[in-house]
Amino acid sequence: MSYITRTLGNIRKIGLKEYWHQLNVRDTKAGVLIGTDKFGNNAHIEPLWHAWISYLVDTPPPLEPLAKMAADRAWAPREHVPNRTFSRAAYKPYNTTKDKIQAWQPFAAPR
Repeated sequence: MSYITRTLGNIRKIGLKEYWHQLNVRDTKAGVLIGTDKFGNNAHIEPLWHAWISYLVDTPPPLEPLAKMAADRAWAPREHVPNRTFSRAAYKPYNTTKDKIQAWQPFAAPR
């Protein structure tokens, strides 16, 4: 839970209705959503934006020449590639080495 001063400040900022709605999630928050990434995630910052926010670079990503170059890379996929695990298109490694032991073959003597 939040301190009482933070809780009262959030009630003042977001109102009682939104406060009770957020209280179901166990904590109240007040603020503005800055943006989302291309997959709709709110909690993650893209690497170039993180570099700008952390003062690693001086120019924001839309003006950064490195960001413009990143879109032209031939080896980078243009669209999201889904994970194909448990599907027929999943990667399947094949064994190319010889067996070190021989499998046992049962032998029954004729009677």
